[in-house]
Amino acid sequence: MRSRYTAFAVGDAAYLRHSWHSSSRPERFELDPTLRWSRLDILSTTAGGPLDTTGEVEFRAYFKHDDGAGTQRERSRFVRAGGRWFYLDGVVGA
Repeated sequence: MRSRYTAFAVGDAAYLRHSWHSSSRPERFELDPTLRWSRLDILSTTAGGPLDTTGEVEFRAYFKHDDGAGTQRERSRFVRAGGRWFYLDGVVGA
């Protein structure tokens, strides 16, 4: 989760695509260059431990935009495949 947030913050779309599970990865994905991500708060986690194959992370991310500042709250689901964690999907506003 934190590595994906960092990728959003530095504009690394290639990493985001690479860490997205192939079953849910969009064909096209572009970052909004006017968003500047500034902070990540992890609100809760479910599973995602060393022996788990799935996990969930609820977070709030803070951003600045030309029109002002805002937050995004999401509950993201992850799956482990081949020893790596992949983003599966998420519910915004969870």
